[in-house]
Amino acid sequence: MGLTHFDEAPARDYAFGHLRNRWTLLGEAAGSQTVGLRRIQVEAGGWSTPAHQHGVSEEIFYVLGGTGVSWQRGRTTAIRPGDCMVYLARRGEHSVHAEEPLDLLAFGTRAFDEATWLPRLGISTLGGRAVPSTPGPPDGTPIQFIREGELGPPELPPEPGPRPRTIVSLDDVEPDIVDRPRVARARRELGRAAGAQVSSLSWVRVAPGRLAHPEQTHTVEEKLFVVLSGSGVLVLGEEEIPVGAGHVIARPAGTGVAHTFRAGDEELTFLAYGNREHGDICYFPRSGKIALRGLGVVARLETVDYWEGED
Repeated sequence: MGLTHFDEAPARDYAFGHLRNRWTLLGEAAGSQTVGLRRIQVEAGGWSTPAHQHGVSEEIFYVLGGTGVSWQRGRTTAIRPGDCMVYLARRGEHSVHAEEPLDLLAFGTRAFDEATWLPRLGISTLGGRAVPSTPGPPDGTPIQFIREGELGPPELPPEPGPRPRTIVSLDDVEPDIVDRPRVARARRELGRAAGAQVSSLSWVRVAPGRLAHPEQTHTVEEKLFVVLSGSGVLVLGEEEIPVGAGHVIARPAGTGVAHTFRAGDEELTFLAYGNREHGDICYFPRSGKIALRGLGVVARLETVDYWEGED
């Protein structure tokens, strides 16, 4: 199990020109492996990141508080609490500007490119190419923050533009409601509504005393959960771990230990993020079922001893 809290995870402050923010390393603190999560708190008038574009990774942002604008390729859109922004790989440089103090959750898939740094030559090799390579300061500050701070902020148009399809509001996404004897929840699939292609982000509200979903474990998909409000327990195998607002839980793939959430005396709301893998197999130990995610097939298994029928 990986568990951390907003107030416990390591954080770092950045102040380079227009880049004025605090980054809390929630994914690393919770022990996530193939997906990541940062909390980015941006000062009024500041920006979240240097304008950047990923070649492989897909990012999903969720606005916890404050107002500002999403900036992408020079176009801006007003954002507010409950908004979800999807930044697809290779679809243009982007950043976020705060009009008032802005509180963001930035989820992303982790993609590691093989690159070799040759410090004596001042180059790195990447994809068969040699590119100039400048090491960052010894304190670990990302060199792109320093360079962006020196360059100054991107230009903002006089007024924000229309909202693109890659930004949705929580209230605009219809909930999928389940009310069964053990499981009672409303789920809004924000990432899918905003056009995410390789990852997902859902907002989930669980009824008091009920489960968010049947106990389950995944072979390939990794999950990250952020508790937004209420309290309850994380059911992890035979354990029950109390959780409340601000807790972040990482569930790496392939653990073989099933998980779910049960709300306490009040509703429990959380965000559920994960990488979407067509080859994932989801196992439900209580019922003995498996779901072949890429095929949309659910079947029941008969568990046997490894050596049964082999002698």
